[in-house]
Amino acid sequence: MSIGVPNRSSRVRQLIRGPRPEAVPVLIGRACALVGLLDVAAGVFPRFRHSRMHTMAEVLPGALGPFAAALSLSAGVLLLLLAHGLKRSKRRAWRAAVALLPAGAVAQFTYRHSLVGALISLALLVPLLRHRDQFAALPDPRSRWRALANFVLMGAGSLGLGLVIVSAHPKRMVGDPSLADRISHVLYGLFGFEGPVDYQGNTSWTVAFSLGALGLLTAITTVYLAFRPEHPAARLTEEDEVRLRALLDKHGRRDSLGHFALRRDKAVVFSPSGKAAVTYRVVSGVMLASGDPIGDVEAWPGAIERFMDEARAHSWTPAVMGCSETGGEVWTRETGLDALELGDEAVVDVADFSLAGRAMRNVRQMVKRIERAGYETLVRRVRDIGEGELERIRLAAEDWRGTDTERGFSMALGRIGDPTDGDCLIATAHKADAEPGPYGDLKAILHFVPWGPDGASLDLMRRDRSADPGMNELLIVASLQAAPKFDIARVSLNFAMFRAALARGEKIGAGPVLRAWRGLLVFLSRWFQIESLYKFNAKFQPRWEPRFVVYRASGDLPRIGFAAMQAEGFVNLALPLPRFLRRRTSTARACAHSVAERTMADRDVRAA
Repeated sequence: MSIGVPNRSSRVRQLIRGPRPEAVPVLIGRACALVGLLDVAAGVFPRFRHSRMHTMAEVLPGALGPFAAALSLSAGVLLLLLAHGLKRSKRRAWRAAVALLPAGAVAQFTYRHSLVGALISLALLVPLLRHRDQFAALPDPRSRWRALANFVLMGAGSLGLGLVIVSAHPKRMVGDPSLADRISHVLYGLFGFEGPVDYQGNTSWTVAFSLGALGLLTAITTVYLAFRPEHPAARLTEEDEVRLRALLDKHGRRDSLGHFALRRDKAVVFSPSGKAAVTYRVVSGVMLASGDPIGDVEAWPGAIERFMDEARAHSWTPAVMGCSETGGEVWTRETGLDALELGDEAVVDVADFSLAGRAMRNVRQMVKRIERAGYETLVRRVRDIGEGELERIRLAAEDWRGTDTERGFSMALGRIGDPTDGDCLIATAHKADAEPGPYGDLKAILHFVPWGPDGASLDLMRRDRSADPGMNELLIVASLQAAPKFDIARVSLNFAMFRAALARGEKIGAGPVLRAWRGLLVFLSRWFQIESLYKFNAKFQPRWEPRFVVYRASGDLPRIGFAAMQAEGFVNLALPLPRFLRRRTSTARACAHSVAERTMADRDVRAA
């Protein structure tokens, strides 16, 4: 489902000021990648160097002789690395390409005496210089972890390409070396040493120089990334948080995701009037906003314009995850972007909720069974819970997470029990007669954030894996029943992706396309909670509020989807601490805290 078809003036405004990459940088980036591929092929494959495509392979440092092969590989790999930055109009990629192409032309003429190759290299330099004003994008946020990632990726790529180089000369190879010998030869060659594989003639020198060039490239790029200045991702400052909380106090009831804008790993842009704001995070070159803008609707266009200006300045791909229908209409009208229905949010009206009736039979029976097993529930504001118990809840939530990383971005706050979040609700399940664990009688946790003065939005659900099934249902029912005591009239539960497709696809009369789409979603539910989350939410008979993803072009959707999965924690490209070490650490902290509490309690009893 698409919404908000932009009008003509919006399209014109988007063409004038939108962050869409210009055609020239994209074409230059593609030409750079093609040149790099041809040059790598010319440096690796001897048959390719002497084929009919020999004249095309003369684009960069040539392919004849040991030095020429090494220079060809080096220039080709560097151009391949620069191509993506050129497509995104990055200024530093432009500077590197401007420096590399003349060097390649000089190498062409010096080593190969190839005037044609030098002219072609300089020909690619001409549009770079002519359109230099279109390469002005600022650098992305980065850290020195990029150096480790570069070392791993470049090392793997050099190893694979090195095996191709070693095996590309079968007629000149002495004997029949095994795969292990070839891998050893590549590893020795990357470090500049001679390996166990021998060749006839000058081929040994060609292979050695090529492998040495790959190893040198890996080392140089890794050292550069390790020692260059860091540009950390923007974070929410204390001043920004104070301003956002003021906007939420006035306009927080408009969007159930509003409080999640207070995540401290997000950045924020404000409208010129300061009456609206858009929070975002940059992930893999995607400027990812979540939910609707915060603040007065009349000031939303100003905040959206600032967001788009920031995206254009860094050549980031703009996207919005989980905005409402109103938010999607404003985004598409003001920017010329498109919107696509992503799923539905389950919202329960407290006044209409009841366990009576046939539709609630399963939930009613499960809750009664859990209560008969001896479980009790407590629903409290964060400010009403003592610091010692809050610490136990934090540790339990971390230990029961079930994944290596914290999941959630658009509908997750990322913290529990912060002093500034006193209005948040925590529902806990306890079983007094159970065998005591590191967290006492605590068995399950639900955390809600405020949704204006009369609403709550579910943040996280955690439970002890050894507890009886049905903990989440028990706590949701307890929270809904206790909501009137806290003047809460509506509760937002989980977000169900592609809910409409799942619901319509299982009905009688659904077409083959819809059934096939539902079958794919059910298949993907083995790894992602798609169908199970929809069915869990449907138990409580909610009303469904559609949520949308806003994007620039259909070709950006795979990239946006991958960035969203990274932000939500489903894809983790970092190297986290092993799970068993974190579990041992958190459990030890919980046990130490529990022992300290019991010691203090005994001391108080003796003193009394």
